[in-house]
Amino acid sequence: MTDDIMTSPSPTAGSTPAEMTAVVQREYGDPHDVLRTATVAVPSVGHDDVLVRVRATSVNTPDWATVLGVPAVLRLQLGLRRPVSPIRGTDVAGVVEAVGADVTDLGPGDEVFGSGWVNPPRRQAGTFAELTVTSAAKLIAKPASLSFEDAAASVMSGITALVAMRDAGAVGEGTRVLVNGASGGVGTFAVQIAKTRGAHVTGVCSGANAELVTSLGADEVVDYTSERFVDGDARYDVVLDNVMNHPPSAVARVLSDDGVLIPNSVGTGSRLLAGIPRMARAAILGFGRTNVEFARCEVDATNLRELSALLESGAVRSVIDSVHPLDAAADAIARMASHRARGNVVVVPG
Repeated sequence: MTDDIMTSPSPTAGSTPAEMTAVVQREYGDPHDVLRTATVAVPSVGHDDVLVRVRATSVNTPDWATVLGVPAVLRLQLGLRRPVSPIRGTDVAGVVEAVGADVTDLGPGDEVFGSGWVNPPRRQAGTFAELTVTSAAKLIAKPASLSFEDAAASVMSGITALVAMRDAGAVGEGTRVLVNGASGGVGTFAVQIAKTRGAHVTGVCSGANAELVTSLGADEVVDYTSERFVDGDARYDVVLDNVMNHPPSAVARVLSDDGVLIPNSVGTGSRLLAGIPRMARAAILGFGRTNVEFARCEVDATNLRELSALLESGAVRSVIDSVHPLDAAADAIARMASHRARGNVVVVPG
């Protein structure tokens, strides 16, 4: 029986299947308890949209946070008892199945990658499915040299890192950058992108991941299991904090006089608020002497093309922790929620 959670395809979609397999979330909780595979209607295609057959997608913080329903306060935005959008996933790499009437630069058969990210994430189609719909403005042609898995793993993490280094941190030649959480999804991209811009990079990770972070270009590695970077004497022009395991005021103390703090984590605190208090305290620091900037993930053609060029050149690569089939999406979510994944976790529908 079809799980009727979406409208049927519009006439602009052409000859497309009426149903597809997707991973559906009906409540908040442990991913193995609240996610199930179901047959659902294929999402409708608007005039500016593209229907993509998903070849690979990846797990990002909004996915595992929404599945778990933490911080619980975000349920005011996501849906009180269950998420309004029942299918998780935003990053996508795949093949165009159909396009809307106003889309002229993409057509059936084109290999593409991009995102279906909507902020706030309400009523987005989701990519943990055989097919997904997104705006043509959030897709570009996938380079032939880039695998679907590498492309899918790059979008949210890569663009967040790009915006953090290029815009929020204005990283350039000789900039001293510290990346807390350097072995994670955003962190692995941030280390590499900072190096392409001429920075001196210090990565903070566990000793077990030091070799990986060094291989990505980090000049120095701090093992957080034996050393607290906030207690060191080194000063940094940019700190990208993907973990927020220290009070923002303590992190601010390792900044140079004109240094920039970029907080980027929902944290692991209480289920009600998680890391929101520390994010708020970081923002408050910005009203004082500390320069605080936030890296907003803006998925558009400009950022996608810049990221694509870095990937195609080999200057930056996707780090993939593991690849899971669609029916094991719960395992993929759990892996990312453990905060132990090295790089990104990929889901492959077929």
